[in-house]
Amino acid sequence: MAAVSSPLAAGNQKMTNFRWIICLLLFLATTVNYMDRQVLSLTWKEFIAPEFHWTDSNYGTITAIFSIVYAVANLLAGRFIDWMGTKKGYLWAIGVWSAGACLHAACGVATEHWVGLHNAAELVQASSGLALTIATVSVYFFIGARTILALGEAGNFPAAIKVTAEYFPKRDRAYATSIFNAGSAVGALIAPFSIGPLAKYFQSIGWGNGWEMAFIVIGALGFVWMGFWIFLYKEPAQNPLVNEAELAYIEQDNDTPDESPREKAEKEDSETATIPFLKCFKYPQTWAVFFGKLLTDGVWWFFLFWTPAYITDVFKLSTSEGEGMLMIFVLYLITMLSIYGGKLPTILMNRAAARGINENPYSARMRAMFIFALFPLLALLAQPLSEYSRWIPIIIIGIAGAAHQSWSANIYSVVGDMFPKSTIATIIGIGGMAGGIGSFCINKGSGVLFDYAAQTQMSFFSFTGKPAGYFIVFCICGVAYLVGWCIMKLLVPRYKKVEV
Repeated sequence: MAAVSSPLAAGNQKMTNFRWIICLLLFLATTVNYMDRQVLSLTWKEFIAPEFHWTDSNYGTITAIFSIVYAVANLLAGRFIDWMGTKKGYLWAIGVWSAGACLHAACGVATEHWVGLHNAAELVQASSGLALTIATVSVYFFIGARTILALGEAGNFPAAIKVTAEYFPKRDRAYATSIFNAGSAVGALIAPFSIGPLAKYFQSIGWGNGWEMAFIVIGALGFVWMGFWIFLYKEPAQNPLVNEAELAYIEQDNDTPDESPREKAEKEDSETATIPFLKCFKYPQTWAVFFGKLLTDGVWWFFLFWTPAYITDVFKLSTSEGEGMLMIFVLYLITMLSIYGGKLPTILMNRAAARGINENPYSARMRAMFIFALFPLLALLAQPLSEYSRWIPIIIIGIAGAAHQSWSANIYSVVGDMFPKSTIATIIGIGGMAGGIGSFCINKGSGVLFDYAAQTQMSFFSFTGKPAGYFIVFCICGVAYLVGWCIMKLLVPRYKKVEV
């Protein structure tokens, strides 16, 4: 592989860096993506549950349905992005999810109309059978809005990974992925300081119960992003903001020394040939990505959807103010360490090169992912150590989250290592489907478990009630990554590119 390492290339032309502008757009899209997901988790316990009489099981059902729809939509979204093209496909994705995010705001009015009440105060005051009806009806309306959100959000990562493969050489892809993937942490970082205060402000001035406008304001950010994407994105070779030197750097993987014209043509055909959808499942590389995502994505989504409830249930703190808000901020601030996770494979490859060893990207990524799989084991100690300080589990969850994001950046890049560009979004979609299935299981199971633990005062080791339930789920989260890594290694023990 002949890497273009100097900023001066193509006739001593200074290399532009427009690929990082594209990376910034991907980062912003992912930030908005995760802020839209967080609106519900940061408002349901304090604002929505009292209005609609929700239990943990109700919330668990909504998040679980979101996850399974997201899973199925990922399967279709990847293929859709490959078929539609990156620019139009991404616009469709963010347009649909932004509309779905805003649509949540109508669930309250729809519920009032359905049950024959006139305002939120009447919903809150309802009791007995009417309260149960309100809970059931509102859950269905939120599932509808959540379904539209999931359909759109499923397109984010297939499109973003495809763009990364277009704009970055293999050695830089994991780092670029870790940068835009950090948007998930930044979105979650900004969320507690924006969503709760937004809901409180609009509640104070009488605009509904407050949470409605939080969905609308955050959801509208996606429409703003679409304007920038329309004017800035073109494929590298057609983009006037990418000069010849930068294009040469981006396409360095195509420049193999001593390659015959026939070999170059075959490589180009391989990159543009599309693998039939069902045939994708014949490759062990596909199943490695499938299980790597199935066993680990649910962990991140559990932390994303349930940590605010954990802080409220176990520590009796509100996440819309004071210490509870600070806890969410610190947790996701720690996850920002993941930005260095994508750099680790490059460091490992450079060290190997210094010793005269030519290590392939897949081998370096798997070594890095093993390291990242060890950090979530700390989650086994999260609940026991909460006896000493309620900040300890928050710090541990933050470390586990950083490890997940680092793991995620590398597993996405593994797809680019092993599959042709024409099929990357499809494989990412299959992986996203697996992750959604895992998330469905952990979110639905957690809601049922927490309600059962609270009602029966279930015991687990020295904990009873909901703390016991959280301890069980933390244990599952702690070991998931090592199990996932072992399965991936068994399926693809060494680098093998898929040949079309």
